[in-house]
Amino acid sequence: MKNILYILVLISIVSCSKTDPKSYIQYINGYWEIEKVILADGTEKKYNFNQSIDFFEVNDSIGIRKKVQPKLDGSFIITDDSELFTLRIENDSLRVYYKTSLASWKETVINAKENRIVIKNEVGNMYFYKRYQKINL
Repeated sequence: MKNILYILVLISIVSCSKTDPKSYIQYINGYWEIEKVILADGTEKKYNFNQSIDFFEVNDSIGIRKKVQPKLDGSFIITDDSELFTLRIENDSLRVYYKTSLASWKETVINAKENRIVIKNEVGNMYFYKRYQKINL
């Protein structure tokens, strides 16, 4: 009987602590730089400096992702690289569906907080982003 009680308590704790993936959406807007990538085979690649960073802007469930290059004065050089995307909640996860004239693909937001985002692509690579901080000289 005690074992059943422990199992029920454990299940209720786990189910209550699961984050609603819809709550991740509020953190996506802004400038993000890749901190590291863990490839599907477990290889880790760290990024100590990023020449370009990603700008995300979401309105409702539609968004755009652009590559920008920070300048020393705090402004950005905006590149021509951009992708439109749609956000959807599927299987208790936040999915990002991209579509360009050349391809379409999806990614999954694994976690998102004010200063960190983790995104997994279709081949299993995990991208760890940190919120971009202006360079102070």
